[in-house]
Amino acid sequence: MSLPETMRAIEISRPGGPEVLRPATVPVPVPGHGQILIRVAYAGVNRPDALQRAGAYAPPPGASPLPGLEASGTVAAVGPGVTRWRVGEEVCALLPGGGYADYAVTPADHALPVPSGLTLREAACLPETCFTVWSNVALRGGLRAGERFLVHGGSSGIGTTAIQLAAALGARVFATAGSEEKCAACRALGAERAINYREEDFVAVLKAEGGADLILDMVGGSYLPRNVKALATEGRLVQIAFLEGTKVELNFAEVMMRRLTITGSTLRPQSDLAKARYARDIETQVWPLVARGALRPVIDSEFPIEQAAEAHARMEGSSHIGKIVLKL
Repeated sequence: MSLPETMRAIEISRPGGPEVLRPATVPVPVPGHGQILIRVAYAGVNRPDALQRAGAYAPPPGASPLPGLEASGTVAAVGPGVTRWRVGEEVCALLPGGGYADYAVTPADHALPVPSGLTLREAACLPETCFTVWSNVALRGGLRAGERFLVHGGSSGIGTTAIQLAAALGARVFATAGSEEKCAACRALGAERAINYREEDFVAVLKAEGGADLILDMVGGSYLPRNVKALATEGRLVQIAFLEGTKVELNFAEVMMRRLTITGSTLRPQSDLAKARYARDIETQVWPLVARGALRPVIDSEFPIEQAAEAHARMEGSSHIGKIVLKL
């Protein structure tokens, strides 16, 4: 495959709001040892992209400064040491950065085949959410069949994936969302109870059910002490983001008396090896769920790459349900 020297991309001109995203022409990256080059068809839009744009989430050393943590497309070139992938194969992949461009490089072990029955558009919605949800719900959170699971932001990309995965694992699923439309979407995906946080107290709802065995939270702030109250004895809280803030006062006596576990993680800074292990798990444990329709990407909207700023504005407006994708 003949490759161009330059490509279209969206760069961050300076830290700020969506308006700082601007089209640019940059060199096509060259895959290094163990890497593949993907001709991007679609790129997923995620909250960490907005944090990076705002100057609050720097790329790891050696990663592209361009935003974009997941993409789908075709393998355009392979670096030394790559044996699994061939030029022309369709893949979706977790990226260290650089997805908002015609071409992106990533470790070959972070790429996955497009699940059977899915389009490239749908496949672009899976890597970031599946890696995040699998590692935090199934592995770190240890969710088991029959347990009560609560996910905040149930209508988000992470939330819609978490609801479906937890339901497929046999858990009883509860979700919070900010409107009846979003609550209805959560129920349709497998939540037995969707809680409109503007009208109901999720703590009261979960305590009436015996408490949550596992909570996945990306809100933080005032939700932290409320999550502790909503947990069952020996329950677990997994924190993956802090949309409401990182600092709060918490009485740890309750954590100790009820033997609670509070943990959390971020995906991007983890080692290539850790992400490769997640990829293997996802291909063997999650992709079969996708193939049989138990887990499907929920797509809110699509924007051409030139309208990346509009895509970010929609995401930060929080009116979307599911994932937003950029078309290259």
